[in-house]
Amino acid sequence: MLRLVIVGASLAGLRAAQAARAAGHEGEIVMIGREPHLPYTRPPLSKELLQGTQEIEDSALQVGELDVQWRLGTAASGLDRAGRHVLLADGSEVRYDRLIVATGCRARSWDGPGSELGGVHTLRDLEDAVALRAALASAQHLLIVGAGFIGCEVAASARALGVDVTLVDIASHPLLPFGPQLGERWARMHRDHGVDLRVGVGLAGLGGAQRVEHAELTDGSTVVVDAVLLALGSVLNTDWLAGSGLELNPAVVCDSTLTTTSDPDILAAGDVAAVPVPLAGGAALRIEHWTSAAEHGQLAGRNALLDPAERVSHTTPPYFWSDQYGVKIQALGLPALAERIELLEQSPEDDRFIAACVAGENMVGIVGVNAARRLPWYRRQLTHPRPLAEVKLQLTDEATTLGAPLAAA
Repeated sequence: MLRLVIVGASLAGLRAAQAARAAGHEGEIVMIGREPHLPYTRPPLSKELLQGTQEIEDSALQVGELDVQWRLGTAASGLDRAGRHVLLADGSEVRYDRLIVATGCRARSWDGPGSELGGVHTLRDLEDAVALRAALASAQHLLIVGAGFIGCEVAASARALGVDVTLVDIASHPLLPFGPQLGERWARMHRDHGVDLRVGVGLAGLGGAQRVEHAELTDGSTVVVDAVLLALGSVLNTDWLAGSGLELNPAVVCDSTLTTTSDPDILAAGDVAAVPVPLAGGAALRIEHWTSAAEHGQLAGRNALLDPAERVSHTTPPYFWSDQYGVKIQALGLPALAERIELLEQSPEDDRFIAACVAGENMVGIVGVNAARRLPWYRRQLTHPRPLAEVKLQLTDEATTLGAPLAAA
C-alpha cells in the first residue's frame, strides 16, 4: 500500500490526512510538524483568543481517532526525491511513496534598530498569540506595523480590551487588496473606533532600555508605546525544498490538481502551493486563506491516492473573511485584480452591502459586509470571469435580502 507522508501538521495537512482515510486509504500516513502541538485553527489567534473569549484548547481542530503516525516538534530540513525520503532536523529520515507539502508560512521578521527589545511581537502561531495576549493585559499603547488582515484584526481586538492603538502602514489605505474605494471605508471604521491610523508611513526604529518605549516613524514622528506588533506579512516555509528540483516561485508550483509540476508523486496544499486560478486567466497564484487551505488539503489527500491522469482539479473561487468591531467582511474571488468597485446591493442604513470587483467588463470578485446569506449565490457565479452585466441580469431575478434594490450601474 502507498505510504503517504504529509509535511505540515496544520489545517491543510490535517484535512489531507482525513480525506485520504475517508477515501479508503488503509496504508500508513505520517504527519510531520514543526510545532509540538496537534493541529489547531489560526483565525481565533488574532481575535477571540486575544480578547479572552476563547482559550487555547478552543483553537484545537478535531482530530478524533485519525489513524496517523505523528512526528511533531521536528521540522523538515530537506527532500531527497531520488531516494524518496524527507529529511528531518533531528537527523532522521521518513520514506514516502506519495508526499504532500503543506508547510505554510511563518511571520516576516524585521531587523531594524531596536528589533531585539522586549515587547516586540509577531503573530503567526499559538505561542505568539499567548505572548501577545499576556502583553495586552498590561499594555497601555500598542503600535501595529502593517494594516493587513492580521494588523487590522489585532487593532480591533486591542481596542476591545481598552488598549490605545496606533496602526501604521506604508500603503495608502488598510487591507490593500480591497483597493482604495473600500480601503477608505475600512480606514473610517478603524478611526471611528479610536485607532490612530497613519498611512503612507513606515517604521524607522524602536527605542528603549531593555523593553520598547517608543517608536520612530519614517515621517519623523515619535510614538510612545509599550508593546509592538510587527504584522509585515509572511515568508513561505520552502527553505527545506532548496536543491530538491521542485519548481518554486517561491511557492511550490502545481497544476490544477495540486500535483507539483516537477514530480507526479508530490502534491502541495494551502499557503505554500501556487495553483492555477481560472479567475486570473489560469495564472498560478498562492492563496493564503483558511478556506483555501482546507479545500486544498481535502483535494490533495484524495488526489494523492490516484494516478495523475485520474486526479481532480481545484476550481472553487477563493473565499476569505475578517471580523472587526462586530463587522463581518467577506470576500470571494480575487478583489486585488479589480480596476473598479461597483455596488450591487445595499441596506438603507449602509451597514450591509455587496460590491462587485470588476476588471474590464468582468466580475472577478465580490466583497460583502454583514451579508453572509447572499454570498453562496455569488460564489456560484465566480467559477470563471463573467461579464458583470450578465450577473446583474441574473440578480434581478433573485430575491434580495438586504432590503434595497440594485444600485444604479
